Amino acid sequence: MTKQEYDLETHPWPPFIPKEAKLLIMGTFPPGPHRWSMDFYYPNRNNDFWKIFGECFFNDASALIIEGTKDYNLPKIKKILNEKGIALNDTGHVVRRLKGNASDKFLEIVEPVNLAALLERMPDCKAIATTGEKAAGVIAGLTGTQIPKIGDFEIMANGIKVWRMPSTSRAYPLKMSVKAEYYRKLFEDTGIL
Repeated sequence: MTKQEYDLETHPWPPFIPKEAKLLIMGTFPPGPHRWSMDFYYPNRNNDFWKIFGECFFNDASALIIEGTKDYNLPKIKKILNEKGIALNDTGHVVRRLKGNASDKFLEIVEPVNLAALLERMPDCKAIATTGEKAAGVIAGLTGTQIPKIGDFEIMANGIKVWRMPSTSRAYPLKMSVKAEYYRKLFEDTGIL
């Protein structure tokens, strides 16, 4: 199969933007729907994203999981995002999966997100954080910044910090608790923790 024969996919969700959003967290693109445990960002149960949030905001990695299940508590997730002013979107608006899986390594971003339009909707945004290497590269290209080291940031011309966080994928070889420390530093620097 050639590159042109793979189907294009458009991002399934609109940006999640709380009123007075201070932080925009951006991954690359969601996995295929067969991997979703909910119809929202970071839907894969095997991803550490919501466990990291549980650890950082509740000191309990399972705080955003419905008790007695493996399902995420979407109302509780949206509540914490709204309370803390954390927006979510991904760097890929239209993509092509070159191997049919969720791996960033085999994901071609055909059309990146319109970051300028997104930031216009968030006048209080102080920081953008990317969850992984590919997302960091896309945002660096869109903002004219360098790709920072993991856990560090560059500053855009408008003063917004662009952070590079460790990937929340279980495929990324770092313990969830260590990843959570990186995210805790981000949340503290942004003034939401």
